[in-house]
Amino acid sequence: MDKTDIKDLVRERYGRIAEKGGNSGCCAPPASAPSCCGSSPPVPSAADLSRRMGYSASDLGAVPEGSNLGLGCGNPQGIAAIRPGEVVVDLGSGAGFDCFLASAQVGPTGRVIGVDMTHEMLAKARANAAKVGIANVEFRLGEIEHLPIADATVDVILSNCVVNLSPDKPQVFREAFRVLKSGGRLAISDVVNMAPLPAHLANDADLLCGCVTGAVAADDIKLWLKEIGFADVRVTEKPESRDVIKDWAPGMGVENFVVSAMIEARKP
Repeated sequence: MDKTDIKDLVRERYGRIAEKGGNSGCCAPPASAPSCCGSSPPVPSAADLSRRMGYSASDLGAVPEGSNLGLGCGNPQGIAAIRPGEVVVDLGSGAGFDCFLASAQVGPTGRVIGVDMTHEMLAKARANAAKVGIANVEFRLGEIEHLPIADATVDVILSNCVVNLSPDKPQVFREAFRVLKSGGRLAISDVVNMAPLPAHLANDADLLCGCVTGAVAADDIKLWLKEIGFADVRVTEKPESRDVIKDWAPGMGVENFVVSAMIEARKP
């Protein structure tokens, strides 16, 4: 598939998730669809998956109902060190879960911007914000390779299991560098590739949408970030995440090839 095909596939899949619900975990299909990943064992709830990926019970209770779809692979909030008054951007903000958590941390003097290319997710996120009257969060339509944000205006960039879906990851990081202020920082949770995928997995379109086949090696990410100009680059792999990742595609062994990681960097 070319870049346009990949984006169309991802947009369609996550649009269905937003509209139909019943989805938990990167590789779990909407409730009305057949399983994309083999047989259909009971799917863990979004809350259960988020707890296993590092979110606390207080986190889960602090956001509007329906904003946590269980689509992450870690907790970028844990490494972001968000401060009051900061401007935070979430790449691929979905139904708004991480945006709403960040909004409480930046407070009334700060601002949170969620960017998503899926109309259905944006509608869901905006409706979730309206439910509780959150005023310091906005959601913008856009691709993470071409952010609808001005240069040097952002303190923190978050993302949770979205960059792997992009067909042009270096461009995502270039855009992040562009919009960050000097001293601004990346706090990204994503998947990284630990070993080459066999052909039957690498060519599986469902596993692309399921946050598996789009993963790249940690060394590639570090090289791109450093070449772009980021400092203090760290990619910390989380081997324990394999217990969750194996449930994304039961019986297919994807946990032997990808693992969650925390990606951190700073714009000098």
